[in-house]
Amino acid sequence: MEAYINILPRLLPGAVITVQVLLASAALAFVVAFVAGLGRVSKYSIVRKITAVYVELFRGTSLLVQLFWIYFALPAFGIQFSPFLAGVVALGLNYGAYASEVVRGAILAVPSGQTEASIALNMSNWQRMRLIILPQAFRIMLPGFGNISIELLKGTSLVSLITLTDLTYKGLIIQNTNLSYTMPVFVMLLVVYFIIALPLIILAKKLEKNASRGVAKA
Repeated sequence: MEAYINILPRLLPGAVITVQVLLASAALAFVVAFVAGLGRVSKYSIVRKITAVYVELFRGTSLLVQLFWIYFALPAFGIQFSPFLAGVVALGLNYGAYASEVVRGAILAVPSGQTEASIALNMSNWQRMRLIILPQAFRIMLPGFGNISIELLKGTSLVSLITLTDLTYKGLIIQNTNLSYTMPVFVMLLVVYFIIALPLIILAKKLEKNASRGVAKA
């Protein structure tokens, strides 16, 4: 028990970094998701093709490879990121690609009659999307966004590989300096990650419940 008490305070600074990376990368991911998701349903072929290439590239390659490319390879082209910014950009672009499919699917799930009615009311494309389609699609997106947020938290552990002193990095440092702490360190990492994830898990379940209730009523 003494080992666990000693380890926890040393992990907390890393937990703060993990939460910061989570919040920043989640904000980027959801902005990217809306831009790419709307691009996938654009009436312009070139926009659909560009966003499709981005989505398939980031979904079809390893997050770890993307992280290494952004942090280690881009400086060769004159683009330098700090470990924190590299982690946020890699996570945001990767999970933004997955979340864009949530956005696209939600938009396509809105009944076509809604679009036809808005056309009959002589609404522009932007008005239809802003006033009719997105408000209905957003409810459908929420459970997916909740689940992606939880997955994003798990993905933050990879930033330790680019020297960012997150929760995993702090745990590995403690474990490497005292091998007898191996078990306590990884037990505490599980506990702290779960504590961070718990609000996201509760929120995701609540959103899924609310969305299912809405569908049932419909």
